[in-house]
Amino acid sequence: MSPASTKASTGVDARTSVTSPASASSPSPGAPGAPGTPPAPDSPDVPGGADSRMSPGGPGFRRMSFALFLAGVATFALLYSTQALLPLVSDDLGVSAGDASWTVAAATGGLAVCVLPMSALSERYGRRTVMTASLAVAVTVGLLVPFAPSLGALVALRALQGAALAGVPASATAYLAEEVRPRALVTAIGLFVAGNSVGGMSGRVITGWVAQEWGWRVAVGVIGVLAVACAVAFRLLLPAPRHFRPGSLRPRVLLGTVRGHLANPLLRRLYAIGALFMTVFGGVYTVIGYRLAEAPFSLPQGVVGSIFLVYLVGTVAASAAGRLVGRLGRRGALYAAGGTTAAGLLLSLAGSLPLILLGLVLITGGFFAGHAVASSAVGRTATEGRAQASALYQSAYYVGSSAGSTVGALAFHSGGWAGTVGVALVAVTGVVAITALGTRAARAERRALAPA
Repeated sequence: MSPASTKASTGVDARTSVTSPASASSPSPGAPGAPGTPPAPDSPDVPGGADSRMSPGGPGFRRMSFALFLAGVATFALLYSTQALLPLVSDDLGVSAGDASWTVAAATGGLAVCVLPMSALSERYGRRTVMTASLAVAVTVGLLVPFAPSLGALVALRALQGAALAGVPASATAYLAEEVRPRALVTAIGLFVAGNSVGGMSGRVITGWVAQEWGWRVAVGVIGVLAVACAVAFRLLLPAPRHFRPGSLRPRVLLGTVRGHLANPLLRRLYAIGALFMTVFGGVYTVIGYRLAEAPFSLPQGVVGSIFLVYLVGTVAASAAGRLVGRLGRRGALYAAGGTTAAGLLLSLAGSLPLILLGLVLITGGFFAGHAVASSAVGRTATEGRAQASALYQSAYYVGSSAGSTVGALAFHSGGWAGTVGVALVAVTGVVAITALGTRAARAERRALAPA
């Protein structure tokens, strides 16, 4: 039997509140004594039966929250450091938009491939150890990226950087689940997610303005120095784990859990939905800089980078996803998110800059809402191996980012912005079609369970 529930309607039609993507997909505590599971209140690790895990206002909580916030900033500033700079990379290295997009796709692809193995390593060697090593390697590579002599060298360095960064999302939520009291977990994970958002947005905005004056290499170098500062502060601030219990590296057990998740039709649909939503998002934001830097808009690089402030809309949309699910159900919320994204794509075809910006707002809001719904459903559906279920979702998510960045850029090269929008609309259609399959499966299940 699959480690996740095999009922088609489980986690899809429930009209319960949805949390943020990270909190919903974070590993939940398992049976007492399992590797990576916080000890029960009566555990020998907890003197006097009192829960010694961290909570707001308690010792270490503020330091821990700030440390993981900084880890999130460093991770996502590095991961997308070249995305806003692709037109400048193309000009400097004499390559097309499709070729330059590999500097983004290689990083997200490296993360997608390595997030599952990194989650296994963190079970054996510890969350803090893996996060520290990951950031150390990633920032070292980040300081080398500005000196890449060719596109091939740049892509190779970015792939290595993405692979190293996989250790942070693979370990951070597990660390929080072990070291923070359950009632404070949402708050703690929310601060980590905020760091992700701030890092992804600020990395693009900072590089845009710096590159406008001094070029893309200096801009990427600035992000590298910023990431070094964040990584050092993270290591100094993060409290030593008190509740981590090492597990053994057992590939057969891990592969069995992964196979079980992939055999679950509902989880497969959720993974595909996450990948397709990210295909849209990766393609749009990889190419939008080219469109706005060219005639008739001809915006300066700093202004192009500031377009990524639209990401703030995503924070609002993700937090509102719970209320949307409460009104429409999960499938209804996915339909609404897909429809909003499609409307934004069509609006972005206009020749007016205000309408393009409004289209980006809708695309961003629809994407973040859909991502919140899908990722939270993964966390609710998996009954065992939640860490691996979440890692598989992240892998699919970043595969979608890599595919969107590359295919979207190739479509732009051959058909302009309309080509990129066409690719994105195909992906949105896939989201709607997969959600419709879930609707049909749920109806069939209800009919089968109805009394004769």
